[in-house]
Amino acid sequence: MTEYVPPKVWTWDKENGGAFASTNRPIAGPTHDQELPRGEHPIQLYSLATPNGQKVTIMLEELLAAGHDAEYDAYLINIGKGDQFGSGFVSVNPNSKIPAMMDYGPKEPIRLFESGSMLVYLADKFDAFLSKDVAKRAETMNWLFWQMGSAPFVGGGFGHFYAYAPTKQEYPINRYAMETKRQLDVLDRELADKEFISGSEYTIADMAIFPWYGGMVLGRAYNAAEFLDVGTYKNVIRWAEQIDAREPVKRGRCVNSGGGPEDEQLHERHSAADIDKVVALRKQRGTV
Repeated sequence: MTEYVPPKVWTWDKENGGAFASTNRPIAGPTHDQELPRGEHPIQLYSLATPNGQKVTIMLEELLAAGHDAEYDAYLINIGKGDQFGSGFVSVNPNSKIPAMMDYGPKEPIRLFESGSMLVYLADKFDAFLSKDVAKRAETMNWLFWQMGSAPFVGGGFGHFYAYAPTKQEYPINRYAMETKRQLDVLDRELADKEFISGSEYTIADMAIFPWYGGMVLGRAYNAAEFLDVGTYKNVIRWAEQIDAREPVKRGRCVNSGGGPEDEQLHERHSAADIDKVVALRKQRGTV
């Protein structure tokens, strides 16, 4: 591998390659006019069933299962086609990342971006999955922000260089594999004597961590389970399997999905019935 010598001033090379080269760029703002659709429910979600997107749909489905009036419409944002740079989406999330959400329930509509912010907002709005006890709330927030700060090393670091970069390079793969395994070890040690990550209660911290790290130990991320030797993290696997078995989690993972067989995809969600058929098919085929 030829050593890279950085120039004095970096300039953008549109032909830099990689799986997302066609949509990556060094500036913010919209690239085109595109209004966002709006359904009949107060909560409008614009997302994709990546780990970050699944956090919020899992939370919404958990709220519905718990009896809260958290009905929502969800629309797929195809990041491969650049939907996140449409003017309507950028007005909700100026950072052009999924998920983005609008709550039209209050007198003045509230926009939300960043999945962690959405989880806290929904927890406070419905008084669910986030304790009012100061110490318990603090511990949940510790782990929520741990996930928000740590996962970019997994996705943008390990996942990018292991699965998406135009060439395999030893140094970045080793660097981020080491960090990914260190993070899994952090979780494994914490879960050795706790049912859930912040204690005995299932919270928004579990919902945030599960799609990333639960997905990894369950073999759903980057085809890297063997490479990372995920079977060694027994406590994380126990925790992940427990959460994965929850019906709202199965339902939340379906929303805004675009991969897999066409009849298992669910680009939009407007009612529980939209999910029912997809979940039934996935259970029948053993894909959920």
